Amino acid sequence: MNRTIAVLAAGMLAAALIPGVANAGGAKVTTVASGLDNPRGLAFSLDGDLYVAESGRGGTDGCFAGPEGEACLGSSGAITKIDRGKRTGKQKRVLTGLPSVAAPAGTNALGPTDVVAKGSSIAFTIGLGAAPDQRTKLPEAAQGLATLRNEGYRGLKTVADLGTYEATANPDGKALDTNPTSATVSPWGYTVVDAGGNSLLGVGPTGKVWTIATFADHDGAQSVPTSVTQGPDGALYVGELTGFPFKPGSARVYKVWPGQEPKVFADGFTNIIDVAFDRHGTLYVLEIAKDGLTAGPPAGALIKVGKDGSHETVLDTGLTAPGGLAIKDNAAYISNCGTCAGQGTVVRVALK
Repeated sequence: MNRTIAVLAAGMLAAALIPGVANAGGAKVTTVASGLDNPRGLAFSLDGDLYVAESGRGGTDGCFAGPEGEACLGSSGAITKIDRGKRTGKQKRVLTGLPSVAAPAGTNALGPTDVVAKGSSIAFTIGLGAAPDQRTKLPEAAQGLATLRNEGYRGLKTVADLGTYEATANPDGKALDTNPTSATVSPWGYTVVDAGGNSLLGVGPTGKVWTIATFADHDGAQSVPTSVTQGPDGALYVGELTGFPFKPGSARVYKVWPGQEPKVFADGFTNIIDVAFDRHGTLYVLEIAKDGLTAGPPAGALIKVGKDGSHETVLDTGLTAPGGLAIKDNAAYISNCGTCAGQGTVVRVALK
């Protein structure tokens, strides 16, 4: 199987559904943004505004045979800001024209996949889901795929070309494949997950890239790491999707200290798409498909993880292929219908 983020295998099923979240398990759920194109990762700025990476809906600039079918290039990727200040609830695309590849219907998009706030600037990953040299077969805009970019007072710039790093370093030693899907701010700059390369990468302020860790196959499938966050102890926590056959219960959260082999922190999950800690140091896991990506339309779940690794389901109905998770002020914010064009939302889930 191609090592691209396999979550997109369910995109056509998700696109056929109307996103919405019912109050489930006693959790109070409200919608805070709507009309989004394939929404994925989320991040709060220091002033409390919420940013969402929209993978876009592709375009007509050139098509190629992607791992999940035909994919077409465009500049429909965006970063949306949701105001939580005096104008709470106002949403605006603050960055547009970013690279995006998607199925002809605009579903299954790969473009901006995660966003992080650092001071007065934001940085974001842009996916690809293919071998790095696929970019050379497409128009110039494709060169922005498989990168980490930054928007600050100096404007928009590329921090690191992660596709080129995969092509030259090939951290896991397998077939070349790159799909940056998640990032977090670190003391050295940024830490990025490349789901295609099964690797965790460090990125310095000058754009230097190095391998922090790789993730081995297990249970007959590739690891496919999808998400990273820094824990209250300073370690890096990485959630994995696992590849085909997407066996329920086989996904893990790893704890990673640079210079050491990844250790399993918690297991028994299914198709993790994001992880985040609350202010009390409790880990939450977001599953894109709680029953596995081959079980039908991808129904997600939000799970609270105890310090002993135990699971407590917070929400397990109404989430359609969710794409990202952020936690602030005792609430979880989830991008919902993360493979849908124009139907994506962000919902707020009250936490106990």
